[in-house]
Amino acid sequence: MSEPVCRLDQVDKDGGVTALVGGEAVAVFRTYDDQVFALSNYCPFGKASVLSRGIVGTRTVADEEVPYVASPLLKQPFDLRTGACLDDPAVVVPTFEVQVDEAGVVHVGPRRGTIAS
Repeated sequence: MSEPVCRLDQVDKDGGVTALVGGEAVAVFRTYDDQVFALSNYCPFGKASVLSRGIVGTRTVADEEVPYVASPLLKQPFDLRTGACLDDPAVVVPTFEVQVDEAGVVHVGPRRGTIAS
């Protein structure tokens, strides 16, 4: 079951916001082309809930543009689609199902991944 967390227009392009979903801090991101992703807000490197304040961008990996967020603390980049750290693929933050409804409301659903470090 998904929870409405905010309107899409409340998330800046190339930015993020934090929402409390099922008692867990979730970082919701919007890319420059209006893709929406949700990750755990917890950075396993910095040991703090800060990912929603990170820098959103893209990086070319194996000829593919990968949307990522760089942690604001130590700058590790996490793939917004999978939660995997682009510099250390053994470290993965959980991802969440996310969708935007016809009214422009962002809904976050169940967790898809787990932390592995």
